[in-house]
Amino acid sequence: MQPSADIIPMRAAASRPLEVWGGVECSFARLRTGTVDQTSLSGHDARAEDLDAFAGLGIKAIRYPVLWERVAPGALDQADWRWTDERLERLRALGIRPIATLLHHGNGPDHTDLAQPDFPEKFAAYAAAVARRYPWLDAYTPVNEPLTTARFCGLYGVWHPHARDHVTFRTILLNQIKATVLAMRAIWEVNPDAQLVQTDDLGKVFSTPHLAYQAEHENHRRWLTFDLLAGRVDRDHPLRAYLEEGGHAGMLDSLVAEPCPPDVIGVDHYLTSERFLDERLDRYPGVRPGTNGRERYVDIEAIRVVAEGVTGLENLLAETWERYRRPVAATEVHNASSREEQLRWLKEAWDAANRLRARGADIRAVTAWALLGSYDWNTLMTRRAGFYESGVFDVRGARPRPTALARMLRDMATAGDADHPVLDAPGWWHRGDRFVWTPTPGLADGGARSSWTPPARAANPRPILIAGSGTLGRAVARLCARRNLAYVQPPREEMDLAEQGSVAAALARHRPWAVINAAGFARVDVAELVQERCRRENLHAAGTLAAACAAAGIPLLAFSSHLVFDGGKDGPYVEDDAAAPLNHYGRTKLGGEAATFEAFGEALVVRSGSFFGPWDERSVVARAIAAVRSGGTFAAASDVVVSPSYLPDVVNVALDLLMDGAAGVWHLANAGAASWADFVREAVRGAGLDAARVLGVPASELGW
Repeated sequence: MQPSADIIPMRAAASRPLEVWGGVECSFARLRTGTVDQTSLSGHDARAEDLDAFAGLGIKAIRYPVLWERVAPGALDQADWRWTDERLERLRALGIRPIATLLHHGNGPDHTDLAQPDFPEKFAAYAAAVARRYPWLDAYTPVNEPLTTARFCGLYGVWHPHARDHVTFRTILLNQIKATVLAMRAIWEVNPDAQLVQTDDLGKVFSTPHLAYQAEHENHRRWLTFDLLAGRVDRDHPLRAYLEEGGHAGMLDSLVAEPCPPDVIGVDHYLTSERFLDERLDRYPGVRPGTNGRERYVDIEAIRVVAEGVTGLENLLAETWERYRRPVAATEVHNASSREEQLRWLKEAWDAANRLRARGADIRAVTAWALLGSYDWNTLMTRRAGFYESGVFDVRGARPRPTALARMLRDMATAGDADHPVLDAPGWWHRGDRFVWTPTPGLADGGARSSWTPPARAANPRPILIAGSGTLGRAVARLCARRNLAYVQPPREEMDLAEQGSVAAALARHRPWAVINAAGFARVDVAELVQERCRRENLHAAGTLAAACAAAGIPLLAFSSHLVFDGGKDGPYVEDDAAAPLNHYGRTKLGGEAATFEAFGEALVVRSGSFFGPWDERSVVARAIAAVRSGGTFAAASDVVVSPSYLPDVVNVALDLLMDGAAGVWHLANAGAASWADFVREAVRGAGLDAARVLGVPASELGW
């Protein structure tokens, strides 16, 4: 039997501050091509010092891997506890409560899997071993997201055993529930006070009226992890007959008689969690339909098509509290998007939890998931493409780098709230440009519609000031608009960057929270003829603007160039390489960097290669495509090796770094290199044109 649950009365729960928890993405999934181990991909398995960085966030608890496959891939008596010993003891010393995850989208070691009859008992034996080794552990998520895992393993064929049938789905789901119950009973033998923190995704399903019956089934199904553990799947449960198929009645009866309700119900929620079902296939070109055996339909993200919006985390948390009246936590809050959208998503979850607590709901925590980011979730980990989503930290450098989310978490943990200028505008999920397909009404729960409303936002959002209106400045403005970042772009006659008074007046007038210097003289060859003008715009103006920003305490992002180097290095340049410009343009850009840092040591300076992109008709790529498309040829240097920079990518990453508070010189470059001729040929070929019409010639023939 389960010991008495630690259920705090509503008034007492409300008096406790809402906690900030963290989580490490630790999926260990078995795929057709092998396994994926997120703990290894993020590098966390080799960096114990990550835990000190986590402690610096002020988090109270962390969802942490004590994974069966990693600790005991073979026989249990041959388990290797060394890594887990070190990490759990360090968390304990740091005052962070581990919530031990024993299985995270996994199937266990190779000697079993989720569909095998021996899985629950073998898993419980591992849980018992964990409890005996760490008797002080008092919070467990034995199996992360049992329903979600059963769907992806048993219904959708994504993870092992790659099945697409209801028999396997039911077997996997009930095996995981049985394993959870047996595991907790084994843990309670060691520590009667241990708590079950059970997680799953509770996204609601919307549909057309024609598919209301399928949406109703899935909306009953979404509760099954918690209904089964709570002993609610009795003879009156709408899915009792469905679950009984295959001889499962005995197990269902035992759960009703001896339930194992979670001490904390963890709601994992993403923008893709809520779905829309539509039989009108012609409305969704390129979308692969599925079937329920009765008819074919698409299953797509509701947020991208449902006209009224979706249910949203706040309503889902409220539904969970009302249904079970047990403590609830938002156990995965993460948005795979640009930085401002990540900040908006986290803040929205925090505010929602606090509003519910004010109404009497026992909401315990909001969890910043994927502290170290995650890999390849854009394909549900089915392809090892190295697609990385940063989280609270970005692990793509020599050491994890805190992002803007880190500061937000610290503020939430220490002050109970957080702010950032990007919060003045709503996230894309509240905007009209969220629709990928023609908006349509969506029904859920017997015809009910969404009641989700966007948060209140500032009438006058705090802006970014963009200096410059050339190719780079226009790209920055375009991408700020796309990301719903308020901006102002004063014309040159209003703000002359080389004039101190003009700059100071513009900053006072517009009161920006950040400044981006996208101005400057950019014509490299012409710079030799108008050297003083180039020096004024690239060097003097950079120093003047930096000094004004430093005086006003405004973050500054400035752009420099790869031409601060002479190209003589055999390999890519890094930030610490000595600069050696070959021309006047390069010397003024290097001088502008020095003037910027002399005036403002905390400025951010981005170096990149030559730009190409969709909005610059003068770029070499645009000119080559235009020439070939019109039936001509195009000559490009075959003896100059370059790594051109895709302008939208450079600007997007630079904006993220600006929000993160990054400083110093940063190189933003593509991987690899090619001659100009080969690069242009690839671009022309990508446009569906004849790449043979690009002629490779020595640079000297082009007048370089």
